[in-house]
Amino acid sequence: MITDRSIDLEAEACPVPLDLLGRVYRADADTLSRLIADIPERRRARLAAYLYGRSHTHELGLKVAAACTIAALRTAEGPLGEAIHAQSRRSYAPPTHGETRPTSVRKISLAGSRPGARSAPERVDAWR
Repeated sequence: MITDRSIDLEAEACPVPLDLLGRVYRADADTLSRLIADIPERRRARLAAYLYGRSHTHELGLKVAAACTIAALRTAEGPLGEAIHAQSRRSYAPPTHGETRPTSVRKISLAGSRPGARSAPERVDAWR
């Protein structure tokens, strides 16, 4: 069943102009640090949270957050800002989204596909 729900577009708005967002998205490490250094700290903290909240820019959000103070992130996002700040100070581990991979993969072979494997004897009498 589809339900109506309102979407607050202001809450989803990017805190920087889209051309700057594009440059941040495409920037290498050195260029990124120069780009975000020119952004006022409160806006930079909101940008970090904006990027962090999207799966495809999650890591970039942590990089931007690393250039923010905990006070700026807390002011911009409250407890989430504190969590982003803490994560930005650790090495990045991509989210698993609940997926787990087995530590050892069991290999499956088809009968007779190994060298020296014996095949089933052929029944000659079935054709007579």
